[in-house]
Amino acid sequence: MIKFLLLFFISAMLLFVQENTSLVKNKWVSLFNGKNLDGWIIKITHHELNENYKNTFRVEDGMMKVSYDEYEKFNGEFGHIFYRDKFSHYKIRVEYRFTAEQIEGGPEWGLLNSGIMIHSQSPESMDIDQDFPVSIEAQMLGDDGSGTRATGNVCTPGTNIVMNNELLTEHCILTSDKVCSPDKWITMEVEVYGDSLLRHIVDGEIVSEYEKPQLDENDPYGKELIIDGSKILREGYIALQSESHPLEFRKIEIFIIE
Repeated sequence: MIKFLLLFFISAMLLFVQENTSLVKNKWVSLFNGKNLDGWIIKITHHELNENYKNTFRVEDGMMKVSYDEYEKFNGEFGHIFYRDKFSHYKIRVEYRFTAEQIEGGPEWGLLNSGIMIHSQSPESMDIDQDFPVSIEAQMLGDDGSGTRATGNVCTPGTNIVMNNELLTEHCILTSDKVCSPDKWITMEVEVYGDSLLRHIVDGEIVSEYEKPQLDENDPYGKELIIDGSKILREGYIALQSESHPLEFRKIEIFIIE
């Protein structure tokens, strides 16, 4: 009986370690199980935490999807789905593609637009009417046929970054010339080394490098998160966006750097 209990305890601990990615280092681990949204937290503008309005985020055919087929019209329901754990030094890798048409009422800039939010505030700390978490965004853009909408740029809701020793305060910083067809599967990777280096990689090509991500004291949401005058962001949550255009994620993986 003791031997059985010991084996059961060891098996349970191994399963816990496998499922709790915060304990796994130097190995690619999937954050998405392909079956459901376990481990993820939803926050949609104007709605309470984990209210998955109109089934925006769902799992179908083994993929995590952003869908608007239950909407009549988009009315500013910007959404984010957060992984439950906070990270500091890691690589995040997703495979994504845009699908279908942008929903009626979506903003012009929301066409073929999404992103990976890194060093994000927690979903619990967001205001109910807050559109975007304070974070750094690795922007996903699909080509609209013009050949000018490059993917992998940096956007900074409530934050700023330093690039080439210069503090940049504009909201979106065009760093990439990587134009990708929206219906093709694209691999985007973000390397995060605390506050010392952040790098965006699209299909194996580096498209952006910067450092010292920091809270913007001139932004009302960013200002609220400054504690004891410290603005530098060294860790945070990871989130994926819903901004009015349907898309699919077939892989969401993390590599925690020791």
